[in-house]
Amino acid sequence: MNDTSARVPELLLLTRPGCHLCQAARDVLDRVSADLGVPWQERSIEDDPQLQERFAEEIPVLMIDGVQRDFWQIDEARLRRLLAA
Repeated sequence: MNDTSARVPELLLLTRPGCHLCQAARDVLDRVSADLGVPWQERSIEDDPQLQERFAEEIPVLMIDGVQRDFWQIDEARLRRLLAA
């Protein structure tokens, strides 16, 4: 049976204003998204006190399907492996 409706993983990048590592993470996600056709979203922890408390020292944080996969620096090769699995 050929399943043409393969589920697309949900990529969420948690950031904060003025974060220099966040721009590097955006660049990685833009490259991977363009290559693999997987969209991503960004959310500032400044808008959510619970996220601020949980991730204040780890920004940027990459979540895939609600699971934290990377923080501080997004490993492009690792991200590609995770999305290919």
